[in-house]
Amino acid sequence: MQGFQKYLIEDKNTHLEHLEDEIINNGTQGAKTSIEFLKSIKKMLQGGKGGSNVSVKWDGAPAVFAGTNPENGRFFVGTKSIFNATPKINYTVSDISRNHGGALADKLAVALKYLPSLGIKGVLQGDLLFTDDKKNAVVGNEKSIVFTPNTITYAVPATSVDMYNRIRAAKIGIIFHTSYSGKTMRGLKASFGASVGGLRQNRNVFFDDARYKQAQDPGFSKGEEKRFDAIIRMAEGSAYKAGAFIDKIKKDSGPLSLGVQLKTFFNTYIRSGTKIGNAKVLANNFEVFFRDRLKKEIDGKKQEKTKEKYKEILEAGMKILRPNRQGLYFAIATYITLQTAKSLLLSKLNKIQSIGSFMRTSTGYKATNPEGYVAINKGSAVKLVDRLEFSRANFTMAKDWVRG
Repeated sequence: MQGFQKYLIEDKNTHLEHLEDEIINNGTQGAKTSIEFLKSIKKMLQGGKGGSNVSVKWDGAPAVFAGTNPENGRFFVGTKSIFNATPKINYTVSDISRNHGGALADKLAVALKYLPSLGIKGVLQGDLLFTDDKKNAVVGNEKSIVFTPNTITYAVPATSVDMYNRIRAAKIGIIFHTSYSGKTMRGLKASFGASVGGLRQNRNVFFDDARYKQAQDPGFSKGEEKRFDAIIRMAEGSAYKAGAFIDKIKKDSGPLSLGVQLKTFFNTYIRSGTKIGNAKVLANNFEVFFRDRLKKEIDGKKQEKTKEKYKEILEAGMKILRPNRQGLYFAIATYITLQTAKSLLLSKLNKIQSIGSFMRTSTGYKATNPEGYVAINKGSAVKLVDRLEFSRANFTMAKDWVRG
């Protein structure tokens, strides 16, 4: 898992990979990592020692960084652009105006006004839930406060008196999920998970950490456990047979490489809301997808030299695919099986919801599950998301805020 750990540190926790994608990213080691995560999450749900730590993945936006710059002791707020080659670190409203624009600047100004009151030690990263964009609405026949920071709409009914009153009074809402430490901004290192126990309460700020609050008994029945364990054994078997192939495709990370295109191929199904099933059909479809994708690049180039470059990429990919059709089949079978095991875990994790989750539709609000979860085990992390439900909505829904 060393490669993945290095990736996490370098990327400053601005991106996490889906559990099942690890077989494409890191080959056989990625398959082992994914299966170990699945086993450890099951162990956590069963109350056993040594299980993963799980955080709820709130669908907040933008990601906000706040705390003290270790180089000068000054409080700041910012986005992931604090890690740019030329950092955008905001100590004042003037800094925010210079570094950002639009709705993002407005939200950061609110964060700068109210977050210092919490007494943050070091640097925390959180997902912004709301500032002045809370609304009153009737959801499920209940008077509620709602806010839609990104794709999911969160609703708190008036009958949840304490939570309702806290959010109604607050000027800003944020869920902290990662802490950072280091002697310089560039040298900050992320630690997944953030404790808010030491933060000062302030009625203007609704905040919490993202830790999964486990129900009294969300574990598996004997029948469910037997089914889950059987799926894990299937994943282990197909991953073993896919090993040589997935180790080959992990080596080339170019945008038109087999591995990257395999992830793109899966995403075309997710965007269209089509279940990723039948491994044999998918294996055949992927070969056609890859060949057509490269031919489109070749046909779109005018210079013969450039055409030759893409012809070479196509031929290199086909030299791997032609003799490894069985390897591709088992790689896709492993991917599907990992998704199946993940879905069983998600159905258990989704039993806890402190705030209702909904999707906005043309006819009102439709109940949905949380965005997903982040599983943390031995210093590494992956995300667990129902991609057919949430990722498709995230791909297609227009956002109300500006990234940057």
